[in-house]
Amino acid sequence: MTKPITVWMTPPGPNPWKVVLILEELQVPYEIQSFKFDDVKNPPFININPNGRAPAIVDPNTNLTLWESGAIIQYLIDVYDPDHKLSYSTLPERHLCNQYLHFQMSGQGPYFGQAAWFTVLHPEKLPSVIDRYVTEVRRILGVLDTVLAGRTWLVGDKLTFADLAFVPWNGRLNYLLPEAEQDLAAWPNVQAWQRRLEARPAWRTCLERRDQLMDEQGLQPNGMPKGVSNIREYEELIARNAAEGRGE
Repeated sequence: MTKPITVWMTPPGPNPWKVVLILEELQVPYEIQSFKFDDVKNPPFININPNGRAPAIVDPNTNLTLWESGAIIQYLIDVYDPDHKLSYSTLPERHLCNQYLHFQMSGQGPYFGQAAWFTVLHPEKLPSVIDRYVTEVRRILGVLDTVLAGRTWLVGDKLTFADLAFVPWNGRLNYLLPEAEQDLAAWPNVQAWQRRLEARPAWRTCLERRDQLMDEQGLQPNGMPKGVSNIREYEELIARNAAEGRGE
């Protein structure tokens, strides 16, 4: 019997939900170990991932601890998708799926993440920096829109892990783009693709779980604690909490 995989995560971040979404789609047992962003560089998580970034998994079935969401996804596909529900056994399709996963990891994730940081979290609004990353968000969407022209999924004729990897960050476009662009009408192929993906029961389960975990931690939709408006205030709150914990 398969034992539950432990997923260590800070619930606001999109990257952990890429992993949970794959687990949900494959119906692999898992449990979430949720912790606050304040503690990404503290034990016990720093002992699991010395890079101090979520997610990480601990798989008791193989005695493997793994971090980096892309590596975790590839591992889950290799070990828990023998019937190729979310993958292919044929050579071209296998590598095309990996190509798009790498594009998500090297393109969508970093650029969307920087756009989110400077648009939402950074205490000083820097128009040139925001414009630089929002332009990259649009470029990534344009690449995907071109790839998806005339097709339903990124690779072949079925949903794969490559498609699913893009869902959480695409779901945050309301924080990254001007309101007039948030419906993705400028990228109709991406719009239709994202709607298909967001309609899947597995993603709805992820959203419900995320909302629950964020509410338990008293977090706003943007990931910061209630009453905190930017990262400087958040860092000050973290420092105060740490000082109180030391009895200062």
